[in-house]
Amino acid sequence: MSGAVQRGFGRGGKDLGCPTANLPDESIIPMSSVTKTGVYYGYAQVSRERDGKMVLSEEDAKVLPMVMSLGRNPFYKNERMSAEIHVMHDFQIDFYGHNMKVMVLGYIRPELDYGSREALIEDIETDKRVALKSIARTGYQQFQLDPFFDNANQPKL
Repeated sequence: MSGAVQRGFGRGGKDLGCPTANLPDESIIPMSSVTKTGVYYGYAQVSRERDGKMVLSEEDAKVLPMVMSLGRNPFYKNERMSAEIHVMHDFQIDFYGHNMKVMVLGYIRPELDYGSREALIEDIETDKRVALKSIARTGYQQFQLDPFFDNANQPKL
């Protein structure tokens, strides 16, 4: 999946302590037609360039671990499907408008409707741990070097 990062509802960072990048609706069509809704893990990369200028640092533009919620987020009663990607990295600046590439490697769990925000936050933290443990397994790091990504500033494994 890929597309320009756009503004969402602002809930990820403010309400949940888990900032997310939202991709345009059309970027999720290929994936949503072949899979079920839920939480996924893999790698993501944000383009350094926006509007013809280098904006992000090399560190911020590396291929990085991610978790993604794909669906309607029943806790928030969303009416349309969305892809909300949390890249596990502390970015120096916002990257709205930058192109993001996302490679999904596995499925963690289905979407759930939570009785409380705290229960949702607890599962999000578990999702992040599961994602990091999953990509730490033998063979998963090689996907960081996939030609899908821009590997100019990616360290060799």
